[in-house]
Amino acid sequence: MTLWVRFRHGDAEGFGTLEGASIRVHAGDIFASATVTGETLALAEAVLLPPVQPEVFVGLWNNFHEAATKQGLALPEAPLTFLKNPRGVIGPDAPIRPPAGYEGRVIYEGELGLVIGTSCSNASEAEAGAAIFGLTCVNDVTALDLLHADPSFQQWARAKGCDSFGPIGPAIATGLDWSTLRVRVALNGRVRQDYACSDMILPPARIVSLISREMTLRPGDVIACGTSLGALPMRAGMVVEVTIEGIGTLRNIFNPQPA
Repeated sequence: MTLWVRFRHGDAEGFGTLEGASIRVHAGDIFASATVTGETLALAEAVLLPPVQPEVFVGLWNNFHEAATKQGLALPEAPLTFLKNPRGVIGPDAPIRPPAGYEGRVIYEGELGLVIGTSCSNASEAEAGAAIFGLTCVNDVTALDLLHADPSFQQWARAKGCDSFGPIGPAIATGLDWSTLRVRVALNGRVRQDYACSDMILPPARIVSLISREMTLRPGDVIACGTSLGALPMRAGMVVEVTIEGIGTLRNIFNPQPA
């Protein structure tokens, strides 16, 4: 297994592999031609950035059996998707902020994220599985009251696309078996979500294959696989941590105060 991270060190940005408390710096393209530079950087001296900056950021709704059963929802045969704003992507320890003037509920949704490594269009499941570069943690933050603000139209893009509503990280893990993983979300240290990725209705390769029939996916794009039970509103100052063993913990603070 390899953990890929992006970082800022001083005025420079870079990427590399996380090895204990150090980053082995690489050059080139993380998805195609990454080469070791020979430089090693102490993790404590760097600021971790989102491990990827997607051009396309897709989210899924209703993709876990337990949640669908509890909510009385039919099982989908194709991904029920929405698009998140790629400019809303933030990394570990960056603050989550609601939009100006919004005083409604903001909820966390801990999810497994798929990072695309090669372009795919109308891909078979085998091709789609091979196109997945690695896995990461995602917090699909949602301004719940914006979603339902207009009874004639559910505003998915608006509710999920606000600045800072796309925490991703801390790393991209390659070589992990997604079906063995669990997503755990703690709010101020108290576990609120804890569910098995194997409970997915549509597994990763099928998700990527079906989405690729309708839109071309390119290296760096991210698909969040959906969440299960336990998503709740955050209050000012709360720390939300999305943990997936093998990937790490994505930690952010909900801070409604302007920067």
